[in-house]
Amino acid sequence: MTRKHSKSLCPLCAGKKTDGTTTFTADLDFGIVVVRKVPATVCGQCGADWIDDHVAKQLEDIVDAARKKRLEVEVVSLG
Repeated sequence: MTRKHSKSLCPLCAGKKTDGTTTFTADLDFGIVVVRKVPATVCGQCGADWIDDHVAKQLEDIVDAARKKRLEVEVVSLG
């Protein structure tokens, strides 16, 4: 198996990973942040997802901003 081939397979179930989107949630104790349409690599078999580092940084920024607002619910979409 080549490295390229192994990157396209899910390490959890060996299903095929493809580009897609996911929903990210963060529980801040006083409230919750929901980010929809987050670009991710998603397993077509088990639904596991992986988020690139630059997208994770965007999510961190969104969570930090929501933490400062102290809202009970914050729903954002990246797409």
